[in-house]
Order: sequence, then structure tokens, then C-alpha cells
Amino acid sequence: MITIQLQAHDAAQAPLTLQAQPGQSLMQVAVDTNVPGIQADCGGLLTCATCHVVVHEDWVKQLPPMGRDEDGMLAFTAQTREPGSRLSCQIMLTEALDGLQVTLPENQY
Repeated sequence: MITIQLQAHDAAQAPLTLQAQPGQSLMQVAVDTNVPGIQADCGGLLTCATCHVVVHEDWVKQLPPMGRDEDGMLAFTAQTREPGSRLSCQIMLTEALDGLQVTLPENQY
């Protein structure tokens, strides 16, 4: 099992701990567990940018490089892009990402 720590934009809220299987996308795990703040309107087809997350700086380099389509789609996020911004539909979970920490943006629209 892979454990993910998902922090709401409001840091006063306790982080959610999600459990996932290798091969799942972070977006799918969040949708399956009804995480508020991950809209995923396109269902992971990389056409909406409503699954935006900000990866904690300690984890950014452990993710595969961002593809050109994801990089372009991040221009359409509701919240200003940050250095750790990624689309959760493009983060495929592996054992190496056990303990991954991400923060949700204030909103997705």
C-alpha cells in the first residue's frame, strides 16, 4: 500500500491520509475516496486542470518529469501555478511515492 498525505488549502485542517495501490493515479484515489477539492471534471483525460495539486518540495524531484500536455494545461488552473504544481491525474503512484505529500489549491474553478 502507498500512503499519501493530502493537506487542504486551509492548513488549520488536519491532513487526509489516503491509501492507494501502485498503478493508480493520485486523482483516481482522491475521487474514489470523495476528497473535497479534487473536481476531476474530465475524469483524468488531461483536458480540464480541475485536479490541480501542489506537491511538497521534498517530493517534486521524485516524480517523473512533467509532460508537455500537463505543462500546458497548468496554465488553465484557477489558482496561480506554483513550483510544485502538478495535475493529480498525471501522478501515477508507485511504491517509491509512499508518503507523498501534496496540498490542494484554494479552489479548482
